[in-house]
Amino acid sequence: MKSETASEHQKQSSKDITCGIITLSDSRKSKKADLSGQYMAEEIEARYTLKSRSLIPDEKEDLINAIESMISENIDVILTTGGTGLDVRDITVETVESLFEKRLDGFGEIFRAKSYEEIGAAALLSRATAGIYKKTVIFSMPGSPNAVKTAFSIIIDELPHFVHHVKK
Repeated sequence: MKSETASEHQKQSSKDITCGIITLSDSRKSKKADLSGQYMAEEIEARYTLKSRSLIPDEKEDLINAIESMISENIDVILTTGGTGLDVRDITVETVESLFEKRLDGFGEIFRAKSYEEIGAAALLSRATAGIYKKTVIFSMPGSPNAVKTAFSIIIDELPHFVHHVKK
């Protein structure tokens, strides 16, 4: 059901893209305990280049510094997991959205619709978001491994297409 134009853009898109992963968590203290980050790393490494992976506490300045560091490394796509809930310490959405030059509202909308099919009304608790900052695509998703798998089923094959448009 893809459009002809979208298919043509995908053909023009390089699969040679670099990605960075940021896990926000106050409870996970090691990458080994970070199941969502590990899943993302494995999926990225199977298709693209994983250039950076960070595990940071739920702190606004730490997140901004991690994003800026990855952008300085010329990373094309930054994927964050964690910190998207409703707890007072969940700062990811407010932080990344304050940086966005353009929002990709469709990601959150499709993520919540697909999540609703999987988990019901609890999908309303998700604040998954995406946008563009300094010619870098940023996707922010919940911290649960199942939520990350749902998000990746939506975006993983389209990452080169996003980068193609953002880098124009």
